[in-house]
Amino acid sequence: MTSTARTSYTLIPNQKYRRSNRHSRQRCNVMDTDPQSLSTLGYFKTLPLEIFQMLLNYLSVKDISMLCMVSKTISNRLMTYISTPSGNRRLLLQDFHNIELPGKREGSYILEHYKSLGLLLKRCTLLLPTKDRLKYIHKILSEVSCFKLNGCPSPLHCLGLQCYGVLLQILTAGWDELECHRVFNSLCELSNLPRKVQTVVSSKPGSARKLELRIRLFYRSVLLNHWIHRRDSAFWLTRILKPWPMVNQARLLYIIFGPVSSLDGHVVWQKMIEGPTDETSLKGLADAIKLLYDTEAREWTADDVISLVDELSVVPREWLMENNARLLILSGNNICFTFMASKAVNGRAFELARLVVFLALVCEKDLYCMDWAVKMMQKVCKVFSTPGERNNFLQSMENAFAHMIMDMLQAVLSGDRDEEDISFLNLFHLVNAQANFHKEILYLTMRSNSNTI
Repeated sequence: MTSTARTSYTLIPNQKYRRSNRHSRQRCNVMDTDPQSLSTLGYFKTLPLEIFQMLLNYLSVKDISMLCMVSKTISNRLMTYISTPSGNRRLLLQDFHNIELPGKREGSYILEHYKSLGLLLKRCTLLLPTKDRLKYIHKILSEVSCFKLNGCPSPLHCLGLQCYGVLLQILTAGWDELECHRVFNSLCELSNLPRKVQTVVSSKPGSARKLELRIRLFYRSVLLNHWIHRRDSAFWLTRILKPWPMVNQARLLYIIFGPVSSLDGHVVWQKMIEGPTDETSLKGLADAIKLLYDTEAREWTADDVISLVDELSVVPREWLMENNARLLILSGNNICFTFMASKAVNGRAFELARLVVFLALVCEKDLYCMDWAVKMMQKVCKVFSTPGERNNFLQSMENAFAHMIMDMLQAVLSGDRDEEDISFLNLFHLVNAQANFHKEILYLTMRSNSNTI
């Protein structure tokens, strides 16, 4: 018993020593782990995957995107996390309809969140080929119904497409054009965009109003609205328009940038036909035309843009000439002159003369400087190859002034006046436009004579 007791007494500390020795050996084993594993995962290797993913819940999306730059192994783990149900719930916020809070702080927050998510997806797929990156990202984002063309029941009150747009903008920033081509082709394939666009550009305007609205919102919110540099906007607008013939390009341009109803957001097709419109209704179209005419849009020639403007002026039917003139003024001097010069070169002096009259009328109505219209006319006169052609144009312009005044006077004298007395007001503006236009011509002539003397 004595020896047994002694043995028992001596075994206890030995057992403690062995356990302590085992722990110390485990610590040593951690330090002696494969250097390759330590260089990629570090001490995260000792954590079960579930614990690692739980830790990610304490990091912001921006912090997670920084973490994925540590190593390829960490990046792979994060890609796995993003694909899990818990990662989906954490990262794919879907509160897209709560945008009526004071100052729209909720909307701003969710847009910032998707910017950060775009950066995370960009970084964690950095080493993958473009095709595999797009496949993985589509698999993740396919869970969000509001990112789809027909996914949201109330698209006008949804931030889903805007969030999708800022995510794609961050994701593709810095990509070369070939990769961006693949992004656009992927979007077209996944959304069946070409077939839907074919429907709206080949059917009667307004017959597919809901589809027109969805195409407009998708293109603007996802591909066009979020770019800082004009060359990027020009690239994506070119991708949208170039696959189609010129007549369809004009229709599609009107759908995307034309005037819409303030009540339901649908495209207003009769706006340019029924009466004079304001600058607000034309500004989107004018900005798009300037974007395509810009030197950054390398795939468009000046003739392409002028042909597009010409085609646009008959969508869905021939516009009022005043609306044509207002669009040209908003499009800038270069486009306006090139458009007018093309008419002069092609022998369309009578159309050109009427256009000059309406340019003067718009300058009078919208309070632009009338000497701009006179200088534009003077510049166009130099395009005519012979004095006879130039004189014929000037005579046509004076005739156009006279005929328009007589037509408007007849409308006033007929007594068919509406509540706003628009006929009399138009006559008033046209007479003033003619007077101020010729006053500027006299000023120009007198200055030229004084310089000669």
